[in-house]
This record gives sequence, structure tokens and C-alpha cells, in this order.
Amino acid sequence: MYEPSRHISTFYIAGFQYYDGALVLGKLKPGKRLKMVSEPENPYDPNAIELRYQKAKLGYVPRDENGMLAVMAHYGHAGVFEARVLQVDSEAEPWRQVRVGIYVTDAR
Repeated sequence: MYEPSRHISTFYIAGFQYYDGALVLGKLKPGKRLKMVSEPENPYDPNAIELRYQKAKLGYVPRDENGMLAVMAHYGHAGVFEARVLQVDSEAEPWRQVRVGIYVTDAR
């Protein structure tokens, strides 16, 4: 059975209220892909994975969700994962406005 991708994680963007998310919130729709950027030199978390939409920094993959992504990125396999917006709620508290899913892409 062919699966175009496999869901492995769902979370709200960590730190969303501190970055540029409010500037692009109206453009974020379910299904939109987000760029993941590994930050091994991050002083707070060496496994930090930044989430971006176009040039806007949205925040981070939460610390309790980023370990495997960071290891795979370190070994050059970051491209097997994709982050997609699952839900946007502009009325929610800022730290709960955007839910993201992480998927393993199917390279077959």
C-alpha cells in the first residue's frame, strides 16, 4: 500500500508568541509546508529545530519532540521529514495558535 507520507508527531509551535508568527498568521493554512532549520549551536537546546514560513521565523519544534529530528539532521537526513500546518486558530492563546504535524516523506 502506497502512503505519500507518514505522520509521526503533532504539536503547537514552541515560542510562537516571541517571533514573527503574528505577521504571517493570516497566510498560514492547513497543509502549508514549513521549513525546518537545525540549530546545533543554540545555547538553550543543541537539538533545536527552528520552524519558518517563507522568511518568517515562527518558533521551534518543542524540546520533547525534537530529538530524533536533530539526530537525523546531524547525519544529513533532514530531508526525509516535512513539517506541515495542521490547524490555525487566531482566537487561541498565542502559544496555541498553530498546530504542526511532522511527517516522514515516502521516497519510493
